[in-house]
Amino acid sequence: MISPTVCFKSLSDETRLKCVLLIMQHEELCVCELMAALNDIQPKISRHLAKLRQNGLLVDRRQGQWVYYRINPELPEWACQVLAETSRENQSFIKQEQFNLLHMQERPIRE
Repeated sequence: MISPTVCFKSLSDETRLKCVLLIMQHEELCVCELMAALNDIQPKISRHLAKLRQNGLLVDRRQGQWVYYRINPELPEWACQVLAETSRENQSFIKQEQFNLLHMQERPIRE
């Protein structure tokens, strides 16, 4: 189970927070989608996703060459509430990233 300290430290980085909020909105995203949304390089995005997965906020699944990330369904209720409320009340924080993702060319197709 994730502790409050680990949860909030994980979300204290802007890139990690934006990744989590985008994943909350889209249910599941791959590294390439987050790269396009955040306009950042693959090693940086992958490093942040690995940290979020290691800390228990995200889980991943493989589909061919893609690795998709989603919110860990085993998060405690308090953490889910924090993420849901943060996502709901801070849409302007990820407005540009949502726009970038919406206009991404050649998004991977989920099965």
